[in-house]
Amino acid sequence: MTSDPTQRYRFSEAPIWQAQREYYEGKGTKAWNNDQVPQYITSNPMIAAAYAELIFGFLQDRMNRGHGSEPVYMVELGAGAGRLAFHVLDELGQLIDYAGIPLPSFRYIMTDLAMNNVTAWREHPALQPFIAEGLLDFARFDAVHDSELNLVVSGTTIREGDLKQPVILIANYFFDSLPQELIYIGEGNVYETDVYVEQPAHADSLSPAEWLDQIKLRYEHRRAPEYEQDTYPYRHVIALYQEQLEDSHVLFPAEAIACLERWNRLAPSGFLLITADKGDHLLESWKFAEPPELVLHGSFSLTANYHAMNEVYEQKGAVTLFPPHHYKDINVGCILHVENPTEYHNLRLAYRRSIERFGPDDFFSLKGWVDRNLDSMGLPQLLSFWRLGGYDAEFFIQSAKRISALLPESNEEEKQDLLRGIQEMWSSYYVMEQRYDLALDAGLILFEMDMYEHSKFYLETSVQQEQDEVVSTVFYCLAICCFELDLVDDAKGYLQKLLELEPDNEEALALLSL
Repeated sequence: MTSDPTQRYRFSEAPIWQAQREYYEGKGTKAWNNDQVPQYITSNPMIAAAYAELIFGFLQDRMNRGHGSEPVYMVELGAGAGRLAFHVLDELGQLIDYAGIPLPSFRYIMTDLAMNNVTAWREHPALQPFIAEGLLDFARFDAVHDSELNLVVSGTTIREGDLKQPVILIANYFFDSLPQELIYIGEGNVYETDVYVEQPAHADSLSPAEWLDQIKLRYEHRRAPEYEQDTYPYRHVIALYQEQLEDSHVLFPAEAIACLERWNRLAPSGFLLITADKGDHLLESWKFAEPPELVLHGSFSLTANYHAMNEVYEQKGAVTLFPPHHYKDINVGCILHVENPTEYHNLRLAYRRSIERFGPDDFFSLKGWVDRNLDSMGLPQLLSFWRLGGYDAEFFIQSAKRISALLPESNEEEKQDLLRGIQEMWSSYYVMEQRYDLALDAGLILFEMDMYEHSKFYLETSVQQEQDEVVSTVFYCLAICCFELDLVDDAKGYLQKLLELEPDNEEALALLSL
């Protein structure tokens, strides 16, 4: 990470990129604790459902074109905490079961730079059913260097030409984290914008996150005529920038395109890229752009240049799907680089339904409003938004107090919908490194609705999961549940456990005397 403060770097070769690698390799899945590195926006059930719709449409299109005999591989690049993969597989399985139509088989491969992430996924309880079915595998993958994939579960290696179907690549908050070139367009000329990295004297003692937080970047332009040569592989994109831009700094994704090209060699019939990032696909977004600032969240992120990626692959005959409107927080798009891409009607319709008309960016914007107005919302509105978000556990935890406050005025239909939502949520809950006691919140809500049998299940689950941190209230509620269910001996047992924690608890003593 250390660097000479007087040394000038090409932006793509600056030590910030090495610090980025060291951060993720050192932190593993803990990088996403407390949302230090953002994960919710690209890992919630709503975005997973949208991706599952796109994948389902693509599988339909492949079957309709007579390509149903070979499996389709889906590879998530930078799978991070693993939550997106779980939700995609869960939702895709439901779509396939519901439709009941013949489709190609598939394999989902989770990849990341950090091998300890791969190990954590391999052992995660929620992923075991998919592993057992042969639907899920894992691999360490360095997007800058690797050109093959070594699968952990099956032990096989995917090499050039091995994939007979086009590969589906899923890349969320990924391309902005790969080294990028930084060019400057001024008066019709192309410059490289080099960087000096100024850092504190004690840099060697800092963690990657601390080092990134304390450095300062200083930029200088250097004339770069190589970008204007016909031999430069992306000359047509640069020529467009020279024609349309002025006084503009442009992050150019040469490394991202090289990564996609390596995947195209593994799957010669092409790829479908599904990607979400803080990234601009509209040329106007790059006009008069200032030099980039690192957005820090333990690691750092920049803006992905989807416009350049689209221009490169559209020239190769690909179809690119991005919203016609401006995004606010996250831009979700597709690049379909296959033979006759315009004939993939189901995929394109799925994109229109699930992304363009109302997609993950719209949902996240709406959620921001809901977060600010939670205390003024009624139960019907909370239930509606919870359904829209795919019965997300994080939203339930966030709104549990408000739900509890609304229960005295709720009707039986609303209570039944709450029960159904809790069951749906629990069936698709993915436990992360930073754990919540979701079972406790669910059990207490159900207890307040007098649904004692259901409450007992979740409260007992909480006790089993949190044995060293059981709240005495849980034992009291469990005792009441057992009394209501005529399980008197069990009720006595829970009261005795409560009295071990609080020997003078009057309510427990009174119940026990009965």
